[in-house]
Amino acid sequence: MIKNFLEGLCQVLRVLVGALIAVLIIPVAMQVLARYTGIIPVYLWTEELANFIFVWVVMLGSMIAVWEGTHFDVLVFPEATSRWGMLLQKGFVLIMVSAFALLFAWYGIGYAKFGSIQSSVMLQANLLFTYITVPLAGFVWSAFSLYHLWEVIQTFRESGHASQ
Repeated sequence: MIKNFLEGLCQVLRVLVGALIAVLIIPVAMQVLARYTGIIPVYLWTEELANFIFVWVVMLGSMIAVWEGTHFDVLVFPEATSRWGMLLQKGFVLIMVSAFALLFAWYGIGYAKFGSIQSSVMLQANLLFTYITVPLAGFVWSAFSLYHLWEVIQTFRESGHASQ
């Protein structure tokens, strides 16, 4: 049930990233047309909008990468072959990702509060819109990594029962 919910959340994130990349094409195309062809005037708000969208794409993409296990994981030692080795190797990485994620979430709340009292120069948009990605990413990273840690522990337990 939890896995289905988290997989569904990740699927929503994938759709959002795809939609945001499609939307990102508009302000970037406007910038290119304005700068290199002169067909349209230079709109400064397009650069701000592109930056805001890009921040969201990066943070949502990092959430997806944590779910898929393709982010924050560097193989320093050879892949473990024993039950205990796999538990320690994968468990350590997931605990570190979870700790980092919880720090991001905790300190990201203050960061988002700081952003809520600021406005962008051209769009006059509240910067909370962008700053909120930090604690949001922290909470989602922690949920995903803690679930994967639980899966690693379950795999360890099941492999122990199978060998007995």
